[in-house]
Amino acid sequence: MADYDYDLFVIGAGSGGVRAARVAAGFGARVGIAEERYLGGTCVNVGCVPKKLFVYGSHFAEDFDDARAYGWQAGAPDFHWPTLRDNKTREIERLNGIYRSLLDDAGVEVITERAILAGPRQVRVGKRTATTENILIATGSWPVVPPFPGNEHAITSNEAFYLDEFPERVLIIGGGYIAVEFAGIFAGLGASVTLTYRGELFLRGFDEGIRRFVTDEIRSKGVDVRFETRIESVERRGGDLRCRFRDGSSCVVDLVMVATGRAPASSGLGLEAAGVAVAEGGAIPVDRWHRTNIAHIYAIGDVIDRLQLTPVAIAEGMCIAHNLFNGESRVVDYERVPTAIFCQPNIGTVGPTEEEARRHHPNLVVYESSFKPMKHTLTGRGERTMMKLLVDGEDDRVLAAHMCGPEAGEIIQGLGVAITAGATKGDFDATIGIHPTAAEEFVTMREPVRRLGSP
Repeated sequence: MADYDYDLFVIGAGSGGVRAARVAAGFGARVGIAEERYLGGTCVNVGCVPKKLFVYGSHFAEDFDDARAYGWQAGAPDFHWPTLRDNKTREIERLNGIYRSLLDDAGVEVITERAILAGPRQVRVGKRTATTENILIATGSWPVVPPFPGNEHAITSNEAFYLDEFPERVLIIGGGYIAVEFAGIFAGLGASVTLTYRGELFLRGFDEGIRRFVTDEIRSKGVDVRFETRIESVERRGGDLRCRFRDGSSCVVDLVMVATGRAPASSGLGLEAAGVAVAEGGAIPVDRWHRTNIAHIYAIGDVIDRLQLTPVAIAEGMCIAHNLFNGESRVVDYERVPTAIFCQPNIGTVGPTEEEARRHHPNLVVYESSFKPMKHTLTGRGERTMMKLLVDGEDDRVLAAHMCGPEAGEIIQGLGVAITAGATKGDFDATIGIHPTAAEEFVTMREPVRRLGSP
């Protein structure tokens, strides 16, 4: 390795790339990392972190309203968008500094310029070309705006975090978790929100029962949810955006946000010069050890064809560092990855959907519960919580847990440990619940609502 400038060069300083660089350097590797935009990647800057802060902010409207049922009297709440926006930005800048310090302290050379591959073991950064034994591509993904007349008037989630003014009327186009989360954010902060999706039901890939349940909950909060609706055009007239749909319907809004997916950020990296294969759509194919078709070039995170989740990218980065520089052969298990959607109410999930489980477990047993959270017995709010457990009737093993309700992500994280460890329904039943909590419902569901093959 001494013949090269680096033992590992990482292109992209998002969560996965930073973790790989830090751990590799900790094993004694000479590591360089290049980032042309911002340290921390999508999650820290225009993804998970600022979005969660906005979710917190957007829920205070309901909290203020609910407080009256508990004896609190206050004047009418007044939301000030610049305060939330700018406080969020200060927190992101603080995190950027922390990421820089973590890399510096680990001995990683940080280069704040664009890097491209100049050959199988060469990386060009600015006017300099460096050689490296191994290369890791961790460039993430970027929002996609579909073609339609007037799409130049639309923003993506990237711009939503930095709006000069808060809109009164918003159209969100898309049906993934970003679209659904921002529908709750804008609505909670006081905007009139229309959410359109071209399919029959949004959140494709999640449990159908949960998808239908959260649809009703979101609609009950005043969001105009329209399925099987495709955008035709957007036209600006003064301060208004006139939006027409293929079914003949229309709406007039102040802001159009497109959240129709993210594409791997693989173009312009010089992959051809290094001989790296790229699949249709831009994803870089990798094997189970995250090697591309070129043995010493690796790729992780949103730029590959796996799960676009920050903790998954971090796990992949850990594998790269341990395998290359600590003599291990780690792989990532994608089968039971806990995740959450911070819509309102939240969704938390770990394990297969009921539809997936039915295809592989002929004796599937389904436990399900829906109830009003204890908090709302006084507030009178109609919001409900739904929980579901999927159990293999052959060996009593719990295959999955799904939830829609307050703090679903916090609750599902713990269940993810149990399910990964192979806990059975008997183990759940033997666990004493914490009373009174919503979480205890997962250990008190006794009677199945259906078995495979039953209606």
